[in-house]
Amino acid sequence: MIEQLKNNKKEVSEKIRSVFQVSYAVEAKLLKAVNFPPLQRPLEDFIKSNTEFFGFMNNEKLAGVIEIDHNKNATLICSLVVNPLFFRQGIARKLMEFTLNAFDSSIYTVETGVENGPATELYKKFGFTEVKQWDTNHGVRKIRFEYRKDK
Repeated sequence: MIEQLKNNKKEVSEKIRSVFQVSYAVEAKLLKAVNFPPLQRPLEDFIKSNTEFFGFMNNEKLAGVIEIDHNKNATLICSLVVNPLFFRQGIARKLMEFTLNAFDSSIYTVETGVENGPATELYKKFGFTEVKQWDTNHGVRKIRFEYRKDK
């Protein structure tokens, strides 16, 4: 079940951050990143964020989170994380389906590390296409994908 998470509540943001930490630790290894900024995101950033967080609940446990920044023209998928205990259960796919159906935009964008095969594969399955690659100042090559929805 997917529900909006009230990230302005400390206890909710603690749960969100916990899923981010365990998921991004796996991604950092996948990308061979020594310094990985998502792992350094403080709790306060979650609490004060103006983005929207939606969580996939599995038996009352937060199994996955998608973070969205949306306006009338575009939807940016800021983060999509799944607790490794729930990998390969279709949770990321369900959060993507939810986002594409819940937010009415003509364009959706998402970024990940080039070496993050599972994420790249997921985005391509949804019709996202690569629009840019670049090197970050923390040693990770990133890729941006876009999806254009016909209105």
